[in-house]
Amino acid sequence: MNKFPNAFVIILSAILFAWVLTFIIPKGNYQREFDIVNNRNNVVPNSYEQKEAPHLSAFSALLAIPKGIAGRADLITLILLLGGCFYLIEKTGALNQGLNQLITLLKGKELFALAIIILLFLTAGFTIGLQEEIIALTPILLLFGRTLGYNSSTIVTASYGSAVVGAAFSPLNPFGVVIAQKEAELELLSGTAYRFVFLLIAAIVWTLIVLYYARKNRVEKVKLELEITGLTTRNKIILALLALTFAIVTYGLIVLNWGFIEMSACFFALGLICGLIANFGFNKTTELYVNGFKEMVFACIIIGLANSISIILSEGFIVDTIVYGLFSPLKNISPSISAVLMMVSQAILHFPIPSYSGQAILTMPILTPLADLIGLSRQVCVLAYQYGAITLDLIVPTNGALMAVLALAGIKYNHWVKFIIKPTFLILGIAALAILIAVQIGYE
Repeated sequence: MNKFPNAFVIILSAILFAWVLTFIIPKGNYQREFDIVNNRNNVVPNSYEQKEAPHLSAFSALLAIPKGIAGRADLITLILLLGGCFYLIEKTGALNQGLNQLITLLKGKELFALAIIILLFLTAGFTIGLQEEIIALTPILLLFGRTLGYNSSTIVTASYGSAVVGAAFSPLNPFGVVIAQKEAELELLSGTAYRFVFLLIAAIVWTLIVLYYARKNRVEKVKLELEITGLTTRNKIILALLALTFAIVTYGLIVLNWGFIEMSACFFALGLICGLIANFGFNKTTELYVNGFKEMVFACIIIGLANSISIILSEGFIVDTIVYGLFSPLKNISPSISAVLMMVSQAILHFPIPSYSGQAILTMPILTPLADLIGLSRQVCVLAYQYGAITLDLIVPTNGALMAVLALAGIKYNHWVKFIIKPTFLILGIAALAILIAVQIGYE
């Protein structure tokens, strides 16, 4: 029996398919104007036109692969340094000892422990749009899950899945709703109360889904073998520094507008300090850091390859054509149906455009005048974007973070799709209900 392709093969197949599409889909683009204030190009509404351009050569498609990897250098740096940091901290014994204490404390309360994980990642999703950072956390989360008797699918859903749902329904996700509202010329963080209501509904439903699956699919617990059962003073300091670093990074993301580079610097420093506290010395500390890098290389390559798909579609001049084809027919439909179809179109568009922040910048300038034309509020337009695009991060194979997490968890993509498809549609159903109610009440 032939094995289902691994994450690497799936992404390479998607790259090939994207290149083939550049020969099939008509080329075209929207005009763009440079925004001096925000230092970026903005799409000019109603400016789409087809264009004549040479087809993308095979060599150009091949060049998109190193371009894609280089284009995600800041994220790859974060994953490597964060992965090296956690690998090093794990070797100090602090994580194992901490987990041992936590497991002892939660003995007989495994579902409660899982609920805490879900809540933490839902919160991280709706506050800072946490996603790629979960890649480096995955090995530790899987270990924790096995000690509680939960399989890999349960842990990935409780962590990565929860973060996606939190980000999709967030009233303040800086990489989603804030960018979309800015592009739609809405007051930033407006309409928060309504979004909070459906965030709460989606969070409750998601938590129940994960807990139900976890209870039905328990696995044998793995016992940690520790030389020291108690938490030493040295390891207490290491774990305290870990918690402090997360607090600093969260503050930096929310208040100081930090990016991946600043986060990388914090975790790099944390790893070195923890190695020295553990009395490893400089040589052993750096050697362990490098070993941690090796654990993350495959995930980093998957991230870069996924980015190559967007580059091919962009250089082949078909991204704007796809956008035009998806959204133009909506002006002939009633506002309620148009709003839901807008969400569906955003979901479909997320396959070729896996960056939901980039998708907001591309689509909102096109959709806001369309919304005005058909009598749909711009706030609903933003809802359709965030619910459709971000929720699809649960399933799109072009999302490098998803594929990297699945690869680290040893979950085949076809098994993941079979498992996650029903919960995804249920969450999209809640989103569609939120949009329909928003249209009826005149949500602004």
